[in-house]
Amino acid sequence: MKIKKYAAIDIGSNAIRLLIANVIITKENEPQYKKVSLVRVPIRLGRDVFTDGKISKGNQRRMIDAMKAYKLLMDVHQTERYKACATSAMRESSNGAKVVALIKKETGIEIDVINGETEAKIISSTDLSDLIDGNKSYLYVDVGGGSTEFTFFSEGKIIASKSYKMGTVRLLGKKDNKKTWKNIEKWIKKYSQKVGNIELIGSGGNINTIFKRSGNKSGKPLSYIYLNAHYKFLKSMTYEERISELSLNPDRSDVIIPATKIYLSAMKWSGARKVHVPKIGLADGIIKSLYLGKFD
Repeated sequence: MKIKKYAAIDIGSNAIRLLIANVIITKENEPQYKKVSLVRVPIRLGRDVFTDGKISKGNQRRMIDAMKAYKLLMDVHQTERYKACATSAMRESSNGAKVVALIKKETGIEIDVINGETEAKIISSTDLSDLIDGNKSYLYVDVGGGSTEFTFFSEGKIIASKSYKMGTVRLLGKKDNKKTWKNIEKWIKKYSQKVGNIELIGSGGNINTIFKRSGNKSGKPLSYIYLNAHYKFLKSMTYEERISELSLNPDRSDVIIPATKIYLSAMKWSGARKVHVPKIGLADGIIKSLYLGKFD
């Protein structure tokens, strides 16, 4: 048996995450990916970028402090390799390149600002073998702060993948682009007609929160009826009530509304009546890609 330890840093529009994971390798079985530690810091870069077009001085300092802390954690865990990927907010920021250079200078951490298509590919590379039935079709939806990645699977293979500038923080900033909604609807309906009988796979912190609140056992999907009812329930409450009565974190209490709307819309347009929630995302995909040598 061999055990390798890798780290992934996901610099999103709503939060920055550090995932440390073991890859357990044996001759008899496929590699197993086991989470060791997951740290999340709610630095809302999207609020800067989608409003002012650049990352503020305050958030630049918070990012540097977070990266210093992550560097120490990676050292303590004795990780072999790491990869830091930044998504929507960083790639749209006018000073993104300068911030990347500043972080490299101050912390030694190199950040790769990836495009939407690369993000979708990394996410869809996550280990879904326990979930995906080779005889069924799925629409994988990863809702982030600045963008949402959609991937169609059929007979165990990727049919189509697309990234759209439609995310929770972007929507909170009144960037609710009707044209983008229509383009997403058209794209989903196009491929849904080709594969038919679709079930949704949802990833992202918001759908994980909703799943946890549902009380469902791991592996049991949520129904469209439940998700729609929960969406109406959440909308009926104020931001403060969602924090005080539902115990949601302040940085989750607002974005959970637009996130649920995106999942519901994807289910409606694809005809899916169930959504599976496997608790995987970009960071998991980075870990797997590191092991497979895709970043070499």
